[in-house]
Amino acid sequence: MQGNKRNLIGALLITALVAAVCIAGCMGTTDSDSAAGQVTLKVFHAGSLTAPFEEMETAFEAAHPNVDVQLHPGGSTSICKEIVDLDKSADVFASADYSLIPNLMMPDDADWYLTFAKNRMVLSYTDESRYAGEITTDNWYEILAKDDVKWAFSDPNQDPCGYRSPMVIQLAELHYNDDQIFETTIGVHSAITVTEEGGVYTIHATEPEPEGSLQIRPKSVELVQMLQAGGIDYAWEYRSVAVQNGLKFLELPEEIDLSSLGCADTYAKVQTECSGGMKKGKPIVYGVTVPKNSENPGMGLEFIKMLVSETGQGIMEGQGQPPIIPADGFGAVPDGLKDLVDIHA
Repeated sequence: MQGNKRNLIGALLITALVAAVCIAGCMGTTDSDSAAGQVTLKVFHAGSLTAPFEEMETAFEAAHPNVDVQLHPGGSTSICKEIVDLDKSADVFASADYSLIPNLMMPDDADWYLTFAKNRMVLSYTDESRYAGEITTDNWYEILAKDDVKWAFSDPNQDPCGYRSPMVIQLAELHYNDDQIFETTIGVHSAITVTEEGGVYTIHATEPEPEGSLQIRPKSVELVQMLQAGGIDYAWEYRSVAVQNGLKFLELPEEIDLSSLGCADTYAKVQTECSGGMKKGKPIVYGVTVPKNSENPGMGLEFIKMLVSETGQGIMEGQGQPPIIPADGFGAVPDGLKDLVDIHA
């Protein structure tokens, strides 16, 4: 009797032990597989790249099922400073102004970059905007100067579109031969001023302090919602953003819209002084890199490979933003990209 009881207790103990081992083993396998199989890819990018990068996210995750792409849009200057000054880990950084990478990140935070897309500045509006039926390439600055017109651009201290907007208006003075355009649009409604020396016009915008009919917001993409809600009548945007959001827009002469490599000497006649330093007028070119603090640099490189491939080029073109084909590479470009780009010293 006692022997049978001992045998029964022993059998129960063995069964319980086996069950515990199995449960522990299963739990361990699940945690291990999850940790080993899932990769988070952090992509910090200009707000104007939101639409094409959302498409890129879908395409990349389809090609890499174990990767979760997390997009972090913002003003290029602001997010660059988050990486450089706050050491926020990013696996990809894509800027609306390529020069932020060599000027602010190299050599400590990056050692290479690609230029992969272009853009142009436009004045965007809707059917409900005041004087929408009257505005033209010859009178837009007169429309903006009207007291009953509300208009906006993004903060020059946080967003490249913000320091490019006053450049366009200053260049308009030269193109239209009217030295009052800047004063009647920006000067009377903000603390932004302009000085000239040696044929170069410097726009001082470290403390813009807008008032009256002019508004300034941190990011250019915020202005889209303001336009659509009727809070403002006109906003300076990139052409791609206007196309992506179904906005009307006025295309300006290439001598002032920062789109043409052939007009680089003209653009160089203006520069904007902001908290991020002096920003010189030049054609709008986007740049991308894998920062040195990346936690997944290999996967960041794969994302950029797709971006400059036919897949990425097609996405950019479809979103109204011309890709640079092939992309141009600068610095210590990784071997994995060299066959896809033109290398420059």
